[in-house]
Amino acid sequence: MASDRIFGLVVVIGALAFFAGALQIQTSFLSDPLGPRVFPILISGASLLCGLSILARPDPEPHWPARAAWVAMGAALVVLVAYAYAVVPLGFLIPTALASAAIGYLIDPKPVQSVIMGAALSAVLYVIFKFGLGLGLAALPRALMG
Repeated sequence: MASDRIFGLVVVIGALAFFAGALQIQTSFLSDPLGPRVFPILISGASLLCGLSILARPDPEPHWPARAAWVAMGAALVVLVAYAYAVVPLGFLIPTALASAAIGYLIDPKPVQSVIMGAALSAVLYVIFKFGLGLGLAALPRALMG
């Protein structure tokens, strides 16, 4: 019960900090009608509601994950941080495929299936981001692009 309240308080503080950060986003006169602040403000509002809900109604008997789940979550965090650092120098496709395969393996340890799904997810996301949303993503490392 106390752990839920502490977690709820951390979520509320994080949501308020995220909201304050969202308010600092600069808007230009050429931005869309909603502007770049709307999505972060919506996320912070949803997080704030979730944190307040946890504070108001904590679980009387919370069940913490087993040690193996904590190890898997830590590994996933390492993979995601490495992915964030790898995308710019290595392009989108390779780091996304590797990170997706690693996370897939952590969820269900089937190596061949994880590699296939990681590669497929990387390709599909690249097509969606590049051609559907018009984002300027480098597919591969600049050294390979010529």
